[in-house]
Amino acid sequence: MKVSNAISNRTAAPPADPAANGDSSSSTADAPAERFELAGPSLKLDPRIHAHRRDLADIALAGRLFAPHYARPLVRACGARPILLHEKPSAQGDAASELLPGEMFAVLEYAGGWAWGYSCHDHYVGYVEAIELTDAAAPTHIVCEASAPIHPEDDIRAPVLAHLPMGSRLIGEEHGACLASDLGCVPMSYLRRIEDHEEDPAAVAQRLYGAPYLLGGRTANGIDCSGLVQLAFGLCGIDLPRDSDLQRIAGKPVAAGEPVRRGDLVFMERHVGIMLDDLMMIHASRTAGKVCVEPLASVAERAPVLERRRV
Repeated sequence: MKVSNAISNRTAAPPADPAANGDSSSSTADAPAERFELAGPSLKLDPRIHAHRRDLADIALAGRLFAPHYARPLVRACGARPILLHEKPSAQGDAASELLPGEMFAVLEYAGGWAWGYSCHDHYVGYVEAIELTDAAAPTHIVCEASAPIHPEDDIRAPVLAHLPMGSRLIGEEHGACLASDLGCVPMSYLRRIEDHEEDPAAVAQRLYGAPYLLGGRTANGIDCSGLVQLAFGLCGIDLPRDSDLQRIAGKPVAAGEPVRRGDLVFMERHVGIMLDDLMMIHASRTAGKVCVEPLASVAERAPVLERRRV
């Protein structure tokens, strides 16, 4: 069993600066061989959050499962626009998740124009188009509204160049009412400093009311139920897993007979929503085709409630 000193590079990698990420090599050829021993048989790990394939695995899994080759991750970042994350190196079919601008992605392999690895905030595994990745850097601000305009100068009357979705991370300096970043100027009214967390996940989710349903999506242009929950709690400084079944480890169960309250999570089979009070729930509904507010009782008629949890 061998481990690369950086990433596995089956074909020519896109231009990158490995030294900027603390690595001096991006191929396996020059990497010194290392040996690992398993303490027992390989464990069966969830491939959604543990990066392993028949031919390659994350070095963090060495000692837990057998792989013919291990790779150390090279941390990159999502560029100026969201990137869909796929289960296979193909843009066909539904996306598994989505990276937001400024979010980090740990690359384990570049091949055929795709980067295979995992998103650093939730460890979700998949393929993204390699050309959309850029140098990683520590963000200073985060978008807290459904979307934020980018202007070419610090004047809100200037033309809008593009929009950034909620959760996008930026690096910049505050100049009056705007943040000056490499992407352009963003009004501070759409942002907060990265360390300043919000307090009400339900209020964050309500800003995405009406966003179309999209399996794997995490933006106002398309979002799914667990993506809405993850994004809303993430802006409040609470990191949750990507999928609804994995999110059921969060917080503690609401006891039987105890009423739910604002911010509680309600789980159905492959579905989750956030309570706005003891009766109404906001969720990204496949049935409605958008983020909507419904009585919990109405939703429960379509899919029985499995669990209620308070984070």
